[in-house]
Amino acid sequence: MASINLTKVIEKFKWENLTPEIDISKVKVTQPDINRPALQLAGYFEHFETTRLQIVGFVEYSYMNGLDEDRQREIFEKLLNNPLPGILFCRELYPNEIFREVAVKHGVPLLMSKKATSACMAEVIRWLNVKLAPCISVHGVLVDVYGEGVLITGESGIGKSEAALELIKRGHRLVTDDVVEIRRVSEDTLIGSAPDITKHFIELRGIGIVDVKALFGASSVRDTQNIDLVIRLEDWDKDKEYDRLGLEEEHTEYLGNRVVCHSIPIRPGRNLAIICESAAVNHRQKKMGYNAAQELYKRVQNSLAHGRNDEDE
Repeated sequence: MASINLTKVIEKFKWENLTPEIDISKVKVTQPDINRPALQLAGYFEHFETTRLQIVGFVEYSYMNGLDEDRQREIFEKLLNNPLPGILFCRELYPNEIFREVAVKHGVPLLMSKKATSACMAEVIRWLNVKLAPCISVHGVLVDVYGEGVLITGESGIGKSEAALELIKRGHRLVTDDVVEIRRVSEDTLIGSAPDITKHFIELRGIGIVDVKALFGASSVRDTQNIDLVIRLEDWDKDKEYDRLGLEEEHTEYLGNRVVCHSIPIRPGRNLAIICESAAVNHRQKKMGYNAAQELYKRVQNSLAHGRNDEDE
């Protein structure tokens, strides 16, 4: 199961740790969803998801401070006697002494954010969804071409890195070379990124390792990119029939999500960068509602229909 250390979450969102006496170095966040414990503060603990981060807003804060001390201690004991990864107080709200005392007793970290509750929740959920998404690593190159994430795959040595380098020289941006970490952040979205150790590097056979950011500048790289299109490079096979119209799209699957895939045969003289560029623009055009192959098909059908009408006359 994917997890992220609580200290990294605190550093990312710049939260204040209200319980420094609790060791949080081994506390893990395993769920991208969060919970506002309003029902739990009212005494209802059925179906309480204890693996989620708990967020306390102004409503919950006002309610629990309105309880008498005996009821507070009773509810806080029930709430905090669970393996919670942490409780975040928004709007710079501070827990009262009873809450803090019980939290320290049970080892539940208390955190504080200056942000409004709803905005904080949305930001945390979005970030955790990416960090805790199912992840696989594939062999390939990921490039941002005109805003489209193009994943170039193929056998080792077929020319993926060379194509990526030419695309970078043409003004496009590298995400990762050789190893692409793919995360499924939703049923429709795959995000690709580079392992930390190879970020911004390209390997070119005969030359070695090239630092793209150092050579071409910060505008030539980016950290993450949605995967919108897959281009699979393969050696030219004269006996194989290749799609020349593109009426039916081929797909490949990663982590259960389907992505449009083009198989591009490689032979001397073919400019891979221009082909990748054209494929990205064509894919973008299809998303905007225009399909060149369908348009050609309609023209042919109309021409045939006119021809038959002329013969009938």
